[in-house]
Amino acid sequence: MGEEVRGISPEGAGRSRHSQARLVFVRGGGTTVLSRQVVPYPFHITRPFRMYPDHPDIATLYLQSASGGLYRADRLGLDITARPGSRAHVTTQSATVVHDTGAFAARQDTRLAIAGDAGLALHPDPMILFPGAALDLDTRIVVGPDARAIVSEGFASHDPTGMGRPFARIGLSLRIETEEGRILVNERSTLDGASLAGPASPLGTYAAYGSMAILGGVEGHPDIAALQGAADAVGCLCGASPLPNAAGLAVRVLAPSGGALSTAMDAVFAVAFAALFGVAPARRRK
Repeated sequence: MGEEVRGISPEGAGRSRHSQARLVFVRGGGTTVLSRQVVPYPFHITRPFRMYPDHPDIATLYLQSASGGLYRADRLGLDITARPGSRAHVTTQSATVVHDTGAFAARQDTRLAIAGDAGLALHPDPMILFPGAALDLDTRIVVGPDARAIVSEGFASHDPTGMGRPFARIGLSLRIETEEGRILVNERSTLDGASLAGPASPLGTYAAYGSMAILGGVEGHPDIAALQGAADAVGCLCGASPLPNAAGLAVRVLAPSGGALSTAMDAVFAVAFAALFGVAPARRRK
């Protein structure tokens, strides 16, 4: 299972959690199995579920947190490898809360390696940023020939006191490259919580934001109008456009609240999952 590593990082932050989870999916016996797992605290996983009788090669796994969220100076990492022919859907049971981090931001690094002819859908619930929370999300994806993937993330601001205090900031980084090291996509942005809460917010009147990368050949892309329609139907705004270097599609979703964002992202994900995996996603057990 592995162990949590505690240390003094960064300097002056006090004791912080450094934890790295690793999951490896392989195809065997006509299905997808979890061949290796290193799951230290605060990570926790369920056993893989078989939720598609007509598609037994798809394994669904819930990734959970046992700690109540992310805290000051946390450094958490998630590595997922999908071997050739495997089909995996990794999701979460609920949203992750990011607490006030003071001067020392929390960080979550996601590393995905998707081999040729493999499929991976990583679709967590949005991050909920409490007042004073600072968070860096860094996602790096390596794709093999004919690999298919759906990778989403999102965040919303929430003040439990009802006073409307903003989070501190969020940094978002995404890099997608081939197994040979050719960079297909490289983007980075930083959003300040105070500016998002003001009248000149780049999100306009919306309070929550989600993004999704849909990777794979053009023949497996979902219809852009269907993606947009799925979000529109639940009162959210969605835009989709091709990623550079024919890597896939980039999807952005704006929502009036965290709950609305979760609903919209699930609706958009359903369209993408059906296109890439050939079946509508089963209803997640919460």
